[in-house]
Amino acid sequence: MNKITKKQKMSFAGLLIAIGIVYGDIGTSPLYVMKSIVTENGGIANVNRELIVGSISLILWTVTLLTTVKYVMIAMKATNHGEGGIFSLYALVRNRAKWLVIPALIGGAALLADGTLTPAVTVTTSIEGLKNMRFGDVIPVPSQEVVIMITVIILVILFSIQRMGTSVIGKTFGPIMLIWFTFLGVVGIANLSHDWSLLEAINPIHAIRILFSPANKVGILILGSVFLATTGAEALYSDVGHVGKANIIGSWPYIFVCLSLNYLGQGAWILHNVSYHAGNGDFNPFFEVVPNNLRLFAIALATIAAIIASQALITGSFTLVAEASSLKFLPRMNIIYPSTEKGQIYIPSINKMICVVTVAVVFLFRTSHHMEAAYGLAITVTMLMTTILLFEYLGKKGKPLYLRVIFLIAFAFIEGMFLISSLTKFLHGGYVTVLIAGFILAIMYVWFYGNKIRDKRESRNAYVRLDEYTDMLTNLSHDEDYPTYATNLVYMANVKYNKFIKREILYSILDKRPKRAKAYWFVTVNVTNEPYTAEYAVNTYGTKNVINVQLYLGFRKQTSVNVYLRQIVHELIADGTIEAQPQRFTTTPGRDVGDFSFVIVNDVISPLTKLTGYEKFMVEARVWLQNLSSNPASWFGLEYADTVVERVPLILGNHQESYIKRIKPEKQTKK
Repeated sequence: MNKITKKQKMSFAGLLIAIGIVYGDIGTSPLYVMKSIVTENGGIANVNRELIVGSISLILWTVTLLTTVKYVMIAMKATNHGEGGIFSLYALVRNRAKWLVIPALIGGAALLADGTLTPAVTVTTSIEGLKNMRFGDVIPVPSQEVVIMITVIILVILFSIQRMGTSVIGKTFGPIMLIWFTFLGVVGIANLSHDWSLLEAINPIHAIRILFSPANKVGILILGSVFLATTGAEALYSDVGHVGKANIIGSWPYIFVCLSLNYLGQGAWILHNVSYHAGNGDFNPFFEVVPNNLRLFAIALATIAAIIASQALITGSFTLVAEASSLKFLPRMNIIYPSTEKGQIYIPSINKMICVVTVAVVFLFRTSHHMEAAYGLAITVTMLMTTILLFEYLGKKGKPLYLRVIFLIAFAFIEGMFLISSLTKFLHGGYVTVLIAGFILAIMYVWFYGNKIRDKRESRNAYVRLDEYTDMLTNLSHDEDYPTYATNLVYMANVKYNKFIKREILYSILDKRPKRAKAYWFVTVNVTNEPYTAEYAVNTYGTKNVINVQLYLGFRKQTSVNVYLRQIVHELIADGTIEAQPQRFTTTPGRDVGDFSFVIVNDVISPLTKLTGYEKFMVEARVWLQNLSSNPASWFGLEYADTVVERVPLILGNHQESYIKRIKPEKQTKK
């Protein structure tokens, strides 16, 4: 049984890791949801039983419908090779309609934007809870400036430990979050025991009534506060590749019960203390329901839980970016696998970018109250886009059209209401979410459609058969009229179907300047689903000088092509597959492998390219992004090898040859 299959099995360790990784965001919602509802309604002095019962009913049914039904029961079945998230979902349905790429791009960009906001909001909120608290004669956090400083330090540490991998992080955070959720449930039921009648909030009629009741002073805008109770649902789906869907499905009922009990407990306390802390802006029912002798413990535990809450979006962002690269939404990036699970990944460049943006958000908004204006808008957009893609997924699975339409209308309506409520905060900070998501969307749009235009407009002769050029390459190898460029000339090239290769590769060898070599190597790296695969296959096309090498490397295997290739050359010389490479001048006695020169070909747009203004802009922007991304040499472990990056002209579209007419020289006249 392979590793991926084992991960899908439910286990106590798996459940613990799931609790530590995927529920941080949704698990810290009780810290501010009820506080936000009461504050927006004018404070605790203005609440009554109808408002509290209706609000809790809205919370319970929002979490039930969006998190339990949509994500845990439906979306969890839509995994692509064990991976979840909006890009995996798109990969499953993209063949049904070309336009589905639009909701995938919008939803993915919004979710990545949310990944930069969630850590800023949750950590700042938790540290603000310590502001002005006295410990003996000391006030450790006396001002907002100190809050910002502590928040930034914690965020930098959090992003620094990402390279350890989600398995290590999950094992560390898991027990803490298990204590946190148990604490939520125990405190909730302790307060609910004073008023069991509050269980009537389970009836959805109360959720509908409160939207139109005079007791609710903000009307439908109350959904902006209610939505905060389910903001971690999309991250839950994105992180399925890290922990396995069986562990998420198995752990969710306990999480849901604990969250529900805590909301009900807070509601019971509020109804029995309607005159408590009236008008005090620091009022927070979450901490008030905790007995005084446990208050300090609750604050410390809540602070730790809020820090952990950032983890779900960070790890989910890594998965999203990796999937985006495989779908050609983003350029290829260097991916590190900290464990033997392929779903657990770490992308250094993305980790740095999210860290920088998150810290910038903290300095820009300074307080969690200001950040909340931007918080939630991005995730509502992502949820709406996921609903559209799930509609197509259900169709792919053969579900009746009427059931699919009911699903689409129901969830699009619910999420549309939340989106409208979030958009009311656009000018108060929501614009930051739009700017971040828009920037990410622009990059993905350019990369995806730039590739599409290139593939569409590229000449039919872009690929040639390598086996048709073996005689020419062999002759060049033995032609002493040309100086030797390298003993082994290596091209990192994707050889399709074991024979088709990009024409630009052969253009580099034969046309740019004939490159004479003892052996011509065309190497394709194939990453397998196993962690430590190390295999290769060769095809020489009946020659001793032209070698097509297919490397099969596990995802945890270090991609050091030059090291593997040296071994391969030695073995092929030993069995007579290729010609010997004796070395007269060497510091290593008996060395039988010559030097290597690695060539990586980059495209540049040729002046002969004939495209429309829009098409040319998209292709040029795509090439610019390609050159801006990480050095391709790092993908193959060639940073310290003799590597040459060549620029080869890319000619797209129909073009006409340019001619210049010869004329007689003008006669010189004497002055």
